[in-house]
Amino acid sequence: MTRRLHELDALRGFAVCGIMLVNTWQHTRENLTAPEDTAVDWMIDNLLQSRFYPIFSFLFGLSFVLFLRSAAGRTDHPRVVLLRRLAVLACFGLVHQLVNPGEVLLPYAIFGALVLLPVSCLPRPAALALGVAVTAWAVHEGGGTKLIPGLFLLGMAMMEYPPPEWLLAPVFAGACVLAVTLGYLWARTAVDHTLFYRGTYPAAGLAAAVAYCTGLLLLLRTRAREALLAALSPLGRMALTNYLVSTLVILAALPLLTADPTRITGVLLAAAVLALQVVFSRAWLARFRYGPLEWAWRCLTWMEPMPNRRIRSDA
Repeated sequence: MTRRLHELDALRGFAVCGIMLVNTWQHTRENLTAPEDTAVDWMIDNLLQSRFYPIFSFLFGLSFVLFLRSAAGRTDHPRVVLLRRLAVLACFGLVHQLVNPGEVLLPYAIFGALVLLPVSCLPRPAALALGVAVTAWAVHEGGGTKLIPGLFLLGMAMMEYPPPEWLLAPVFAGACVLAVTLGYLWARTAVDHTLFYRGTYPAAGLAAAVAYCTGLLLLLRTRAREALLAALSPLGRMALTNYLVSTLVILAALPLLTADPTRITGVLLAAAVLALQVVFSRAWLARFRYGPLEWAWRCLTWMEPMPNRRIRSDA
């Protein structure tokens, strides 16, 4: 379980990297009057856009189960504590909405309360069946935020029914083929409108997200494991802090970003910020158990001060 938790942190950190890059690009495009497509636009739109928030959504559902199990060991009313945790997340989201309309924390909190909490009271197979059904419906309807509740449920189901290790390689190969095929079909709709189907793009994004996740998990089973964990796990453990700080950096840098017609400045900014966040997260977590906002979230969830500073035996 400890090994899997490290890998989940790495997956979350990987999603933070992709979301930072995509958000930088989106904010830049939204603040241009008549943006012309560039090579960077093509790369992000076809390889990164809609590929990382599904990973985050899936992991949120999985973490929901982990927190519920942990809370059950501390209180007789774990779902009440979990509802309070979602309420605190909603408050973070409301504040974030003031500077970044369309952010995801508020929808996450709402869907968590409306979908995950009720389903957690149902038999275990219900989460898997509902997750498949709701995700399929959301893909058919064109994806977007409609995908969030289904992916929440699939993440919850994955925690209850962990897949065997031997599935990683074949799932990775199949997801790669499917992502390329669906991506090609989506690109063809610009030429042949008879091929248009609104579910093609979100399906391509989900296939790519599966390929990226399983590809990273396969890399974590090679000699690259320690280096990847060293860089990605701290980002994942401080995902809330890093996500909100990234928004502030992007908004402050908008004059510089919009002045570059190639969009390369946005890529460089995202890479530089992520590198600094890796350094900061590692240094912070060497001294504290939780990131700054993660600690505040935990204290407000339990309505009491929580110890955060590490002692030597924690290191």
